[in-house]
Formats: sequence, structure tokens, C-alpha cells
Amino acid sequence: GCVEDVQPLKQGVRLNIATRYAIESLEIGASIACSGICLTIVERGSKQADTSWFAVEAWEEALRLTNLAQWTKGTSINLERSLRLGDEVGGHFVFGHIDGLAEIIDQKNEGDAVRFFLQIPTRFTSFIVNKGSIALNGTS
Repeated sequence: GCVEDVQPLKQGVRLNIATRYAIESLEIGASIACSGICLTIVERGSKQADTSWFAVEAWEEALRLTNLAQWTKGTSINLERSLRLGDEVGGHFVFGHIDGLAEIIDQKNEGDAVRFFLQIPTRFTSFIVNKGSIALNGTS
């Protein structure tokens, strides 16, 4: 998806996001993960034959606990609709309810991969386990 408009609200922001998802599949009230942040569709519409848009609203907590406040017109974001019962699960669940921000403090190239070193708030360290899962912008 691509952020098309950011409108300030009294205690948050309203985002209009362009997508190639079919308009019929974007139900008002449905949850959609926007770069890992679980948000609710509050409006939707069509732009062209192959492009639609939807609006979401994000409030103080989402702005404080994510990088969403840095999104501007033209920001590309990853969109994922909610998993439906009966869908194949090829990994583990990421719910999109954000607990806090991590900061990349270093990175090292290792062959074809890159290892990132993150700093997290100390209140979360007891929840990080060896071979456990965390998500960064919705990617675990």
C-alpha cells in the first residue's frame, strides 16, 4: 500500500491508503495490518479500475508505540488482511498489537544475510526468549 494522505485529528491521525486489494474485500470495521500495526478500516473507495483506497485512524498510543507518526504522503507500507479460520498457517501468529519500539543500533553483513542488533526498553527483556519470536514492522 501507499499512504496518500495524512490528516491530523484531535488525538491522532487519519490515513488514506491506496491499495490493489479489491474494494469489495475491504469491509468497513475490518482489521488490517499496516506495516504490522493492527488498524480498523473506517472508510473505503475506488480510484481506478485496479486501485482502491481505504482510511484508518490511529490514536495517541499507536503514534507513541510505533513509527506511524513518521509516515507521510508517498510512504510505502506492507498490508496484510486478517487471517481467516481455516487458512493455512505456515509460521506463527503476529497479532499487530504493539508493545513498544526497538532501535537498530548496529548491523553486520554475514554472507547473503544481514544481522541486526536491536536495543529495546528494559521492561521487555524478561519476555525475550532464545528462539522466541518478535516482530519488527509486522515481520517476525
